[in-house]
Amino acid sequence: MKFDLPSFLLGYGAGATTVFLGKRLRPLLLELATLLYRFSDTVMAKAAMKQEDLEDLLAEARARARRHTEPATAREQAQA
Repeated sequence: MKFDLPSFLLGYGAGATTVFLGKRLRPLLLELATLLYRFSDTVMAKAAMKQEDLEDLLAEARARARRHTEPATAREQAQA
């Protein structure tokens, strides 16, 4: 197999570029990942709060619905 200097230099340059950019890009990628985790945590916290608000609303509606049906049954029991 014949040694091809341009191919060797191209491969060597690609490897060196990968190492160089890897060292330079790591802090950027780390910062990006940190921002994504913070965003994810914020979204999850807000979703949990909204879910709790919805549960409170449904519990209040259930209590109100049961409160309106209880006097009728209490009157029926008193009349019987």
